[in-house]
Amino acid sequence: MSDRAALLKGIRVWLVLFVVCLVLSGATAFPLVHELRWTESVLRALSVPDRLPGLMDWIVRVRHGLDTADADYPFLLYGTDWLAFAHLVIAVAFYGPYRDPVRNIWVVEFGMIACAGIIPLALVCGPIRGIPFWWSVIDMSFGVFGVVPLYVVRKKIKRLEAMTAGSVSG
Repeated sequence: MSDRAALLKGIRVWLVLFVVCLVLSGATAFPLVHELRWTESVLRALSVPDRLPGLMDWIVRVRHGLDTADADYPFLLYGTDWLAFAHLVIAVAFYGPYRDPVRNIWVVEFGMIACAGIIPLALVCGPIRGIPFWWSVIDMSFGVFGVVPLYVVRKKIKRLEAMTAGSVSG
């Protein structure tokens, strides 16, 4: 396998990993009510309320809020459907760099900017919405962990670009 082919394969593997994570995080936004009921049951079975009462109180509060919204104001949950849809649409955009990484590096850079934007969003909107700071840190970690594969992909695309430019001029 040539260096170019190995680099392209590495780019594609990282992109597939990122897209799978993006799709999973989006798809899990559809069944929030059921997921939270299941999560609460699992945490209780694992005796989490005894070890981490603050976490359990938060999960119960969020589950109660979702149950209330689902029963009385189901249209509010439509917002999370759109959130899920946005994740899926953004994931589709990464087909461009999968197909032609050098020409579509902008999609990777857009993703990196979006990951960076998670941090100020969590820091500003979290307190406004009454989100505990430790939960905002969890939210911010999605941006931090999300930018890692995109950073790796961008570096590899830049190497591929240099390799391609070298072969054109040589």
